[in-house]
Amino acid sequence: MNLKNQLIITGFIALLISCSSSNVDTTEIPDDTTNTSKPNILLVIADDMGLDATPGYTEGAIKPNMPVLQSLMNTGVRFQNLWSYAVCTPTRASIFTGKYAVKTGMLEVGDEINTTETSLQKFLNTNTNNAYATAIIGKWHLSSTASDPITMGVDYYAGLLNGGVQSYTNWNFTENGQTSISTEYTTTKFTDLAINWVEKQNKPWFLWLAYNAPHIPFHLAPTNLHSQGNLPTDDASINANPMPYYLSAMEAMDTELGRFLSSLSTEERANTLIIFIGDNGTPNQVAQFPYSRRKAKNSLYQGGVNVPMVIAGKGVTRFNETENALAHTADLFATIVSAAGIATSSYENSSSFYSLFNSSNGGNRNYVFTEISNNGIGYAIRNNSYKLIKFDNGTEEFYHLESDPYENSNLIGTTLSSEAANAKADLEAEAAKIKN
Repeated sequence: MNLKNQLIITGFIALLISCSSSNVDTTEIPDDTTNTSKPNILLVIADDMGLDATPGYTEGAIKPNMPVLQSLMNTGVRFQNLWSYAVCTPTRASIFTGKYAVKTGMLEVGDEINTTETSLQKFLNTNTNNAYATAIIGKWHLSSTASDPITMGVDYYAGLLNGGVQSYTNWNFTENGQTSISTEYTTTKFTDLAINWVEKQNKPWFLWLAYNAPHIPFHLAPTNLHSQGNLPTDDASINANPMPYYLSAMEAMDTELGRFLSSLSTEERANTLIIFIGDNGTPNQVAQFPYSRRKAKNSLYQGGVNVPMVIAGKGVTRFNETENALAHTADLFATIVSAAGIATSSYENSSSFYSLFNSSNGGNRNYVFTEISNNGIGYAIRNNSYKLIKFDNGTEEFYHLESDPYENSNLIGTTLSSEAANAKADLEAEAAKIKN
């Protein structure tokens, strides 16, 4: 990483510490009609970044150098039990609609969202008298129609309409409903767009910044954005050892996120809530212990659906804390609108965890639920102690996560204790309610 980017990150960290030390009063929900009282909200989505690939989590031994994300952890809350879906489309749809995939039909990569769904952005502005400017920049992957984000209430969309790119420096860029070829590194392009958009705003903003990094293709990011060194870039070298290339993409994302945050004025940065998540588990080619290739992305195991989430900034008074409450990516809908001042404890399948910004006693979920449809068909559901996986072919797996957090000992086929048997029946009954 060159001196320029080191200085950018160092300056951002100093700014973050300064902002986090100020007195923040979150005892009351801001008035819905007063723009000046509302926080800016930044939702950052990393693509294919599981716990084993994320600094600050115990899973995995090889970690990228991500000082900006680490600083957010140091001045915020790190969530240990956020569930997503096994692949990206249903995860993004759950955030966008506040609904489980079974309720929207968005179960697989390539499924197309029904534009009659109420989006997070539309709900936000309907209930705040259009207090917010809204944008989605980066990966959309909820439909193939360029106008759909705008149709569904997003003020501005620009980025990657589909799920992936053939090359990070040669890809289809969509803006204002038109698609052209971009040769700018995607992570840098999305950051430039985000900076330019925010600079134009004169009211509070909600920015959904969806990087496609570190999703395949594995590649060496621009050398000024990472610390992995001057590696060979031929396909044979990358395929033989994809890990450092995967790390380079995450480090580049972190550097560019720091550049975006550093572009904000001190006042604007102090008024910004930041939410960082991964959309599903790590790709199996680079999955690390305690996960295996079979139990990473595209699976219902913890390595596929238990993803990182870090929240810091405006309204967050818990610093360098780990939160173990159960949460689902659908919960971001109700949580974000709560942060914007809308008194919404729940919406559809979304349950707000806004109170966890300030207290460890605010978890509202007894269960989290997820599904899969493109690698076998089934679901998983858990409570604080047990997890049940059921496939439509009749296969079942049942784990006691407190003693077996990485699902090594399937309890199906053993004599269940009365506690375990009751928990399994309870999970089955709850799943039946959700699916009906």
